[in-house]
Amino acid sequence: MPILTSVANTITKPLPKVLSPKGHAIADYLTIGAFLAAGALYWKRNKRAALASFITGGAELVVNLLTDYPGGVTDVISYRTHGKIDLGLAAMSATMPEFIAFADDREKTFFLAQAASITAITNLTDFERNKSRSRIIERRNERAA
Repeated sequence: MPILTSVANTITKPLPKVLSPKGHAIADYLTIGAFLAAGALYWKRNKRAALASFITGGAELVVNLLTDYPGGVTDVISYRTHGKIDLGLAAMSATMPEFIAFADDREKTFFLAQAASITAITNLTDFERNKSRSRIIERRNERAA
């Protein structure tokens, strides 16, 4: 885990869970916007970083649209599961520079900062607020599997 993400995790993990589902959705869409804007900005000077930004932003967008919270369109993913996936997306963001081979470029900093931001947002979110609806969806998905 990169140092910046570890610091964000260490600082925010013990703090109170202050973000509501709506607040988390807003933060998620700001994160997606940042990835898409960075992809557009990086396109001329670093195609690898641009591609990584579009991939990571797209993955975050799909997860958001499939989650049962105010920012979602459908209820395929429970809100609690969304929180677990977010930590995976933070790890994905942090490792994209090495995975797509631009780890020595300055654009790497953006991905590390985004990973730390996603980690902090996830750690500050109260995933229990949507609990009853999430449990219904989790049970339905378990039966379908």
